[in-house]
Amino acid sequence: MILEKRTYEVVFIVAPTMAEDDLNQLSTSLQQIVTSQGAEIVKAEIMGRRQLAYPIGRVNEGQYVLFELTGNGSEIAELERRMRVNDQIMRYITVRVDLDRRRADKFKAKRVRKASKRPGYVAPTEAAAE
Repeated sequence: MILEKRTYEVVFIVAPTMAEDDLNQLSTSLQQIVTSQGAEIVKAEIMGRRQLAYPIGRVNEGQYVLFELTGNGSEIAELERRMRVNDQIMRYITVRVDLDRRRADKFKAKRVRKASKRPGYVAPTEAAAE
C-alpha cells in the first residue's frame, strides 16, 4: 500500500539566547531526522528573532524556524516526539497545508474562469501572475 505524500509546515521556536551556530546545528539535526524517516524537505528557513504573542516562562522573544516537508505522516510523529523532549525548543506546531493549497488553487482557477467571461477581460501573463 502506497500512502499519498502530504505537505506539512512545521514551525518551532527556540530561546532568543541560543547562538546562531547552535540553532543551525539543531535545525540540521531535525532535518536529518525527517529525511532519515523518508520525508523530503522542501524548504528550511530560519526566520529570525521575533516577538512572542505571549510570554513563555518570562521570555518575550524567540527565534523562529520553518520547515516545509512532504511525507506520509509517520515522519511528523517522530519529529514531534523529538521536539517534545528537546529542552531547547520552547514551542512547535505542525500544520498540513496540501488540502488548503489545493482548495486555494481551485478557487483561483474558478475566479479566472469567471473573470474571463466578462467583457473587456485581458488574460494575465505568466510573469505578472508570479
